[in-house]
Order: sequence, then structure tokens, then C-alpha cells
Amino acid sequence: MSHRIPTLAPRLLAATLLSALSFGVGSATSVDGTTAVHDVAADAALALMLAQRWDDTLDPARYWVSEKLDGVRAHWDGRRLRFRSGLVIPAPAWFVAALPARPLDGELWLGRGQFEALSGIVRRDVPDDAQWRKVRYMIFDLPGDAGTFTERVQRIDVLIAEERKRAPWLQAVAQFRVHDRTELARRMAATVAAGGEGLMLHRADAAWSPGRSDALRKLTPWLDAEARVVAHVPGKGRLTGSVGALLVESLDGRRFRIGSGLSDSARRNPPQIGAMVTYRYRELTGQGLPRFPRFLRERVLP
Repeated sequence: MSHRIPTLAPRLLAATLLSALSFGVGSATSVDGTTAVHDVAADAALALMLAQRWDDTLDPARYWVSEKLDGVRAHWDGRRLRFRSGLVIPAPAWFVAALPARPLDGELWLGRGQFEALSGIVRRDVPDDAQWRKVRYMIFDLPGDAGTFTERVQRIDVLIAEERKRAPWLQAVAQFRVHDRTELARRMAATVAAGGEGLMLHRADAAWSPGRSDALRKLTPWLDAEARVVAHVPGKGRLTGSVGALLVESLDGRRFRIGSGLSDSARRNPPQIGAMVTYRYRELTGQGLPRFPRFLRERVLP
């Protein structure tokens, strides 16, 4: 069973930001074309709702379920579109000018398996209008809104319906319910078979709250984690002249290599030293190292 509903949101009249430079100062272009300077470095990382892993002892019937999108997390505060880090996303003026003057949380998305292309689009200091026309802003929550998640799902659907003509790139992440673990497993298998990453589960009666929450869960056929790139390991054979693997350091200080999952493009232009990358793995060894680590993506920062 799927559910959709949305709310009337006032139009954005204030200035919208276009770009943020990596050293922390971004130029903001307003609707009337004037430009101002915004000190992005002054903004701390955003207080977002973050997911924990799914626990099989939980009852999935208590949750709304949606596909886990392989996109870029994007927070709209009513004036600025920002990465999870708090830095402003250099989106075109027309993209943000049409957004409502109320907080939104979602993902910028091109489609399944398109994360690398999306990353290239959203990182450009000068946005490419033609490429941004392909990007959708998929909304899954309303930060700070009162009430349960079920009520927020309803408000999202009303909002999207009202904004459809003005901002067709603004869309709601489809939410559905399952009756039991068997149905959840079936939906999970179908999603992964179709090229999806997995599922997100949000407890229906949960209030919005920032930080890691047991009300928001992620379910994937593998484990995932983040690590920092500390070196590039040269490739051999057909990979001579490019990167064969990334030497990374996990959050607990353990070092290991990630070679699987790197595309030819990523091997030619690998994540820089110091960049954070997401990888997936089956389990931890007795030494605490990930078994069969596979590169998923670089954490996108401007």
C-alpha cells in the first residue's frame, strides 16, 4: 500500500545561492540577478536525521518503507540547498528559486546506478544547466515539522502536488507499507534485483529528531562504512598507469585496500588523498578488517 499527500508552502522570494568554493566562501545569486557573498564555513555540519542498520527483531509493519536511493543528500533550509557537510550546493538559480520557503530533506538523484555522473554534476562550481535539468530532488522528510512520520508523509505529498508545475524536478520518495518480514524480504529482493541499493524504514509514529535515530533504519544486502583515502596503490597489468586500489583508513584507525568496485574513470581520476569514501563489505574478520570490501562512492563535497 502506498500513500501520498502534501501542504501549502509559501513561495521563495529571498535570494538563492549558486555556488560554494571549497575554501568556504560561496557566491549567492538572487532571483533578481544580484550577487552577494556568503561565508559557508561559518555553517556547522547540518543536524540531520541519520539511519541505523535494520534489526531483524523489529516489526516492519510499524514502518513506512522506501527505496534507498544512490544519490547525494541535500538539505533545503528555505533559502539554501546544502550538502550534509553544511556547504552550499552550487545548483542553478532556477533550480532553487522554485523551491518552497520551508525546510526539506532529500536526495539529488539521476536514477539507479548513476551516482558517478550525478557527483560530477553537483560538484561543478559553475553549474551546467543542461545537466541539472536531468536531476531530481527526491524529498523524504520535513526537518523540524511536528507530528508523526505518517503525518509528514502526508504533508510531503500535498506539497509535491502543489509544486508540480512550478518545480517538476521536486518529487516525493515513494513510501509503502509491508505486513511482515516475509513481505519485506520480498520487496528487498525485488529492489536489489532491479539495481537498487536497498530499503529505508522509518517508524510511522516517530517524531522528527536530528542525529542517529532508531526510528530510521536502512536495510541492504551488505554492510557499509566510510574510510579516509591515505594513498593510491598503482595498478598492474591492464591497470598500469592508473590506480589499482585505494589504501584507506577506517574510522577506528585500521588500514586496508579497496580495489573492487572502482570504475575505469575512477581509476584514472581517483578520490583525492584525504577524501572520505563509502565502501561495502560482507563481514568483519577476526582482526576487525572488512571482508571483501568494495568501493561504492566518494562522499560528495564541493
